[in-house]
Amino acid sequence: MSSGPGSSTMAGNEVSTVTGNAAIVPLCSFAQVRERLQKAGLRPTRQRVTLTWLLFARGDRHVTAEMLFEEGRNTRTHMSLATVYNTLRQFSEAGLLREIALYASTVWYDTNTGPHYHFYVEDSEQLVDIPACQMARLPLPPAPEGMDIIGVDMIVRVKAKSAR
Repeated sequence: MSSGPGSSTMAGNEVSTVTGNAAIVPLCSFAQVRERLQKAGLRPTRQRVTLTWLLFARGDRHVTAEMLFEEGRNTRTHMSLATVYNTLRQFSEAGLLREIALYASTVWYDTNTGPHYHFYVEDSEQLVDIPACQMARLPLPPAPEGMDIIGVDMIVRVKAKSAR
């Protein structure tokens, strides 16, 4: 396979995608990607394998469907934006991703499904994990009668200080 801007190269059982001038250094192989999908009860189709690798190959991250679609355009796997949305929904339902809705129009997908909080940087429209060591344990109100608290999501909105 060729390796130039916007191309994919395969070495053994790993893939490296070149985006612009920087190659994505894989942290997982295609075999690990396929295994992750199978453990989640999902058939490892070419599109799912590609999207799973893009999501998890570089560790924990936050993406929107549009961001992932643009990354996918740099691989040899062709898919529509609708396919990306449907696959992200399936991954969320299978527990592979955490869905974070902001302002009802933007949905972010987080590869870290464990409990943690986020900063939303309004200037750059980025979602960033808040390190656990920076969060004090907040007291929770009691759940309404007949209900259990199953999780707590916190998003702290921030923006750059104005130059004075």
